[in-house]
Amino acid sequence: MNTLSYVIIAILVFQFLVETLLDFLNAKKYGDPIPQALEDVFDPDEYRKSQEYQKTNYRFGLLSSSFSITVTLAFILFGGFEWADQLARNISSNTIAITLVFFGIITIGSDILSTPFAYYQTFVIEARFGFNKSTHSLFITDKLKGWIMMAILGGGVITLAMWFYQWAGPNFWLYVWALVTGIIVFMNLFYSRLIVPLFNKQTPLEEGSLKSKIEDYANKVGFELQHIFVIDGSKRSTKANAYFSGFGKEKRVTLYDTLIKDLSEEEIVAVLAHEVGHYKRKHIIFNLTASILVLGFTLFILSLFINNPEVSRAIGVSQPSFHAALVGFGLLYSPISELTSLVMNALSRKFEYQADDYAKNTFAAAPLITSLKKLSKNSLSNLTPHPAYVFMHYSHPPLIQRIKNLMA
Repeated sequence: MNTLSYVIIAILVFQFLVETLLDFLNAKKYGDPIPQALEDVFDPDEYRKSQEYQKTNYRFGLLSSSFSITVTLAFILFGGFEWADQLARNISSNTIAITLVFFGIITIGSDILSTPFAYYQTFVIEARFGFNKSTHSLFITDKLKGWIMMAILGGGVITLAMWFYQWAGPNFWLYVWALVTGIIVFMNLFYSRLIVPLFNKQTPLEEGSLKSKIEDYANKVGFELQHIFVIDGSKRSTKANAYFSGFGKEKRVTLYDTLIKDLSEEEIVAVLAHEVGHYKRKHIIFNLTASILVLGFTLFILSLFINNPEVSRAIGVSQPSFHAALVGFGLLYSPISELTSLVMNALSRKFEYQADDYAKNTFAAAPLITSLKKLSKNSLSNLTPHPAYVFMHYSHPPLIQRIKNLMA
């Protein structure tokens, strides 16, 4: 172990303690009375159920995070990364193949260890509170599909990144940046068309009053909308959602079937108006641009550390390499990632207010308020989060703040 090893351990422990403290502060708020503006969201029995749901997730989250930090520290302290590196080198002498095998061992191993927690979350906690609609076969199928996609996409990116590293030397980060930027833009354009169908069935919204109201609103605000789809989210959960994806001719609105079931047509249009607000205020383009710029900055910093053998040795790998340095850098860089996440979350909360205002000004505030209340009720949301937890983790403002803004 070297100095950077102790820095990594200190970072991991500090982050765990901060997250544990934030979770504790948030849990202390579960017993708070319902804010007056939200008294119609839950009746007393429903509120007790929502509190129990939050407490159950808090206890489970503490268990899973404690397990995760223990395994990670043990892997560093007892030579887990060295073992994976040596195993990969015994399988192949090709540098790219070694890198792929190394990350395959780490990724699949980590996923196998986390699967029991995911299973318990889905089939015990979510089922207990009436959310889970998934089956065991669907759970396994989703897991296998995820592994295949990770192998194809992740393996392809790592292979090309290694090739750029061997070919371009210190400037490899520019080529990796261009590659990943292309993937990000492609995914933003075609994610709903190419990736979502692997996991969910999407069908065009059928003709009727809801589609007519959506099209009338889109025409009113000058929003060209050719694709409105319904996704079978109910095959996994009762929780509802809607999202906007793509831009240009590829933009589309996707409504969960649970959303159509839970909300009135006016409320659905109000939710859509909020999503249109994000598009009109160019939040999607901003977030895309910001993500690309942060990616470029991260890769540039990586290029300064990737050839430093001490970064590889920091995770206990005796033979310095690209893949070991990449893991070490990722752990060392995590505090900066936390800072950028804080900034992006703060901007995201601001954008949510702007999108709410757009919906209020171009459609109406009342149906958006009632839709937000229904969605919070149906997902047993925490109505009284701690401000520090909101600051660190929330990409959306708490419900009470959004309603106050809409009523202003």
